[in-house]
Amino acid sequence: MMETYSLTVAGVKRELPIIPISNDLKIASFVILGDTEIVVAAASLLAEQLKDIDYLVTAEAKGIPLVHELSKQLNMPEYIVARKSVKPYMDEPLINQVVSITTQKEQLLCLDGKDAAKIKGKRIAIIDDVISTGESIRVLEELVTKAGGIVVSKAAILAEGDAAERDDIVYLEKLPVF
Repeated sequence: MMETYSLTVAGVKRELPIIPISNDLKIASFVILGDTEIVVAAASLLAEQLKDIDYLVTAEAKGIPLVHELSKQLNMPEYIVARKSVKPYMDEPLINQVVSITTQKEQLLCLDGKDAAKIKGKRIAIIDDVISTGESIRVLEELVTKAGGIVVSKAAILAEGDAAERDDIVYLEKLPVF
């Protein structure tokens, strides 16, 4: 029988499978893709904490449903997604590299030049599902800054492990590591 961790966030309870990441680290796997209930409930609470922003920015892929719902609740007509590869339609993309705890290999994050132009001089909230090591958020912040955007908020549904001790992020619940 698989070991699980009970999590309640925004009034929604989930049993998360605990999976090994390395020989000495396990995490409770929190996946919002396809989970409309938790996305809507969490976005509602996060939206209350995101004030005076012009754009929401997230990384492909798990942050997309959350940023989509947040943009609806904040009456924002669009949001920006940093892609994991350069796409043929991209005009002068900004590129950075990241290694996250869940992928454990180097990945690209690419911001389309058109999106970079939109956020220049604008107040930006960077959104993710889980902040753990903070690498994804750091790389997104570098991309936004390189584009001339002003990061005014960094938010996630969960802060995992030591991330819960950070004072520069907004999150709803803590998630332990094992």
